[in-house]
Amino acid sequence: MSNDLPLSPDMSPILKLAVLNGKPEIFHTLQGEGVSMGVASVFVRSSLCNLHCSWCDTDYTWNWEGTPWIHENDADPSYKKFSKAEYLQECSIELVAEEIQKFPCLNVILTGGEPLLQQEAWLALIHHLRRINPDYRFEVETNGTQIPTESFASAIDQFNVSAKLENSGNSAKLRDKPEAMRWFAHSEKAWFKFVIQSPEDLQEMQALEKKYNLPRHRILLMPEGRTEEALQKKRLWLADLCRDHNYRFSDRLHIQLWGSKRGV
Repeated sequence: MSNDLPLSPDMSPILKLAVLNGKPEIFHTLQGEGVSMGVASVFVRSSLCNLHCSWCDTDYTWNWEGTPWIHENDADPSYKKFSKAEYLQECSIELVAEEIQKFPCLNVILTGGEPLLQQEAWLALIHHLRRINPDYRFEVETNGTQIPTESFASAIDQFNVSAKLENSGNSAKLRDKPEAMRWFAHSEKAWFKFVIQSPEDLQEMQALEKKYNLPRHRILLMPEGRTEEALQKKRLWLADLCRDHNYRFSDRLHIQLWGSKRGV
């Protein structure tokens, strides 16, 4: 792997990150979902997304004031769309790297939003950190609609692909990008996580599995829910489906431990 990407202080790539308590949302916790669940990790949350899931728990990365997107929280009279100026912060890779190095952890998860909308800047960050310590490991959480560049893919250790189903509220044209899904299906670095809202979702998920020849041993099914109560209502029947159809089950560990909070 080449780490010789030139960086100039006056031409430092910029990352557009989500904001938490006035600072870029970078935090040290346990991975709560997917095949790396329970692994201590540093999360860096990007802003901006090309999809708009109705149950998204990071809607502050895309549901801007003046946009037409629909969210489940619209039913709450106190809910309102987010100010892009307040919830998006442009950061140099040097600043981001400095924040990451504050934590005694080498597993870094690039999340979002949709991280693959900012590949060039992420790649610069990765090379910068690996110059400091070559043992840094990087995972990317993506919706599976964007194709990684060759240089970006070679620098990433693991892709956590959360391909969306109809229950996300996105149209099939937006959420299902054949060229991108075929790329991930052929990557040994990719794991596939599907958010399941009802037992009927299994048929739709299996259609995608067949369409793209996804390796079953790399598929995880996760119950949809942003509260412990909502997750509990779906865990048992989804666990039964996973057992009966030979899929891996993924819970949402961070919801169990800390509830629906940011920065955990």
